[in-house]
Amino acid sequence: MSQKQEIFTLMGGRVRMFRGRYNPTSDAVWLAAFVPTKKINTVLDVGTGTGGAGLCTMAHNPKIKLTGIDISSEMLAECEKNARENNCTPELIKADITTWRTDKTFDAVITNPPYFRGTPAKHNAHHNADLTLWTRKCIARVRPRGYFCTIVAADRIAEVIAETNKHCGDITIMPLFGAAKTAERVLLRGRVGTRGGAVLYPGLSMNCDAVLRDGLTIADTLDTLL
Repeated sequence: MSQKQEIFTLMGGRVRMFRGRYNPTSDAVWLAAFVPTKKINTVLDVGTGTGGAGLCTMAHNPKIKLTGIDISSEMLAECEKNARENNCTPELIKADITTWRTDKTFDAVITNPPYFRGTPAKHNAHHNADLTLWTRKCIARVRPRGYFCTIVAADRIAEVIAETNKHCGDITIMPLFGAAKTAERVLLRGRVGTRGGAVLYPGLSMNCDAVLRDGLTIADTLDTLL
């Protein structure tokens, strides 16, 4: 049996990751592609894990100042290792977003939350989270007119939309489709304190090469399809 490579890549090789306790999936790439990186300077990655979403976000704009928060020391140690591999120096904080006491706010807060229900995984991550509370605490860390961006399983999106709608306007929803006729994942973005209406896109394939392999943002990908 051949041994797996120690390093794997995301975004067509633009992000390099060491294999470890948790290896980011395409969710991290999709989330980063949904962040309006040209309009922001500071990003908080909540539940950063080994750093996939945050590092992919920085690949779109290396000038961003990235902060990652996670409850796991082991995850944060691997995140720091991955950041060095990508010549990045994020601020890493060991804390639980649901109890973190801080006055810090950010231009954007991104999160790939623990939306799976069931037995907790061995890699010491959050599971069975209260997504309403998680969403509320994330949005609390967004500066006025800043952005909250997330990706969740389609069957959990109602909880996130309901809470986001209390605090944000200009809500943008992008379904992602796999082999099934119904969406498997949903991207959601809101802007804190604004009053614009919601926009619902027809959706993209979860295997879209433009995002996953060419490393384009979703905005640039949509431009190529028009």
